[in-house]
Amino acid sequence: MWKKGWREEAWSALDQKWDIVVVGGGITGAGVFQAAASAGLKTLLVDAHDFSFGTSSRSSKLVHGGFRYLYNRQYQVTYESVRQREKLLQQAPHLVTPLAFTLPNYVNYHFPSWMLRCGLALYDLMAGKWDHQLVAAQEVNRQFPVLKKNGLIRGFRYKDAELDDSRLVLRVLQEGAADGGLALNYARAELLLRNSRSQVCGVALRDTSGVSDRTCEIQARVVVNATGPWADGLRSHLGAPPRLRQLRGSHLVFSREQLPLPEALTLFHPRDRRAMFALPWEGVSLVGTTDIYHSPDLETSYREPFSSREETDYILEALVFLFPELRFSRQDILSSFSGLRPIINAGADNPSKASRAHQVWIEDGLVTITGGKLTTFRLMARQTLQACLGVMGAGPQRKVDTRLKVLPLTASVSGIQRYTLDYLAGRYGVYTDRLLSAADYRDHQHIENLSNIWAEIRWAARSEAVMHLDDLLLRRVRLGLLLPGGGRAVMPRVRAAAQAELGWDDQRWQAEEEAYWRIWKTYYSPAPG
Repeated sequence: MWKKGWREEAWSALDQKWDIVVVGGGITGAGVFQAAASAGLKTLLVDAHDFSFGTSSRSSKLVHGGFRYLYNRQYQVTYESVRQREKLLQQAPHLVTPLAFTLPNYVNYHFPSWMLRCGLALYDLMAGKWDHQLVAAQEVNRQFPVLKKNGLIRGFRYKDAELDDSRLVLRVLQEGAADGGLALNYARAELLLRNSRSQVCGVALRDTSGVSDRTCEIQARVVVNATGPWADGLRSHLGAPPRLRQLRGSHLVFSREQLPLPEALTLFHPRDRRAMFALPWEGVSLVGTTDIYHSPDLETSYREPFSSREETDYILEALVFLFPELRFSRQDILSSFSGLRPIINAGADNPSKASRAHQVWIEDGLVTITGGKLTTFRLMARQTLQACLGVMGAGPQRKVDTRLKVLPLTASVSGIQRYTLDYLAGRYGVYTDRLLSAADYRDHQHIENLSNIWAEIRWAARSEAVMHLDDLLLRRVRLGLLLPGGGRAVMPRVRAAAQAELGWDDQRWQAEEEAYWRIWKTYYSPAPG
């Protein structure tokens, strides 16, 4: 899709009248982009950073209804989410994968078992299935031998799903591009253009790749603001008052040896009873998340959010309670990451009770979609597109297809296990065969103990719009989160696979590697900041 020379071609193609320009390359923007392109609209998507740079590479990696939202009476959000979860499980096999959760109930949780059982029954009824069960304490102990035994009453088992969030964004973008759309990263919408009636009619772009400083004015019938937690920034160009609060959620990553998890756990923090998760993901164990209102002041000091010392201690406190024999400390953390959620400001004092509902606003022709969850991105895309058609006066007659394309299983490749082929097919879709055929047998080897193979590094560098090394190692292939030290031990082989494909000389590679280590240490290391 993003073949060699694609960026020059993309900038050369910008000087035309677009039907829709989508600002924001996370999952929400990608969903709108794919929906609009599928409807036959001339569609452009731009992002000031990399695709999925913001919230959509820093989620809890779950496709779920949000069982905890039932406690906050967010029934509509939960209903929409579990319905969308079921559709994604059908349409994106091997990318969105089923995940069993065990919810152990302890004496000091203060949640009676009947309440949890009723909540899970409602959760399943909303999804149109019945797939939960009561689990005796002995069975929980057998399944999780290192789990706290003292005070355990019983457990419950239910089903949700997990994914690689960045790969979902890339796949949705690729499908939108296959329908005729153009997606361009590192292109900042610096200004909204307005016509004689003061209606938004385009954007002024600046190349933020660091390679060029070119600019361009783009004309469009509709501009969509899909910048998530930063949506108020674009709205401020119209003088619109802020309507969002940024909610920070941080996560810690541990090796599977340090935190062995046969399946996911839902836990309640012993201090404030907030629901949290511990789950097996991509060969590691992931624990989170926090809920903290993010100070706008941090935006001026830091390029990315990160887990504060207080948040790290908070997550470790929950782990020490739940796994007392493992004796967790900061030294056990493999990596960390933090994301910002867009929350419609309704004045909720407790961040954990803030609504996750989404809203679509139309202001002077600017269509803003914000709030919501990764799980409901297709629903948000359809509603946003209908708003766009209204602004365009195009009517609701266009056929819109927001489904991910169900893929046939990739043909067998000598020396590659079926599990690996399925794993690749989920992430690379119709490009899986090309990825494998472009590599020799040495690139079919797994990277350390991960599910990833070396061919992914070469393919991403060649074909997936990588502009900087952190794009490659934090979002295309997640080595910065999954390997000790951000992947320092494998960097020589990463360089051997990627440098020529990226067209970087030795000086450029050295500069990119130094920048990557600064980014990893500041935002993704066990002790960021």
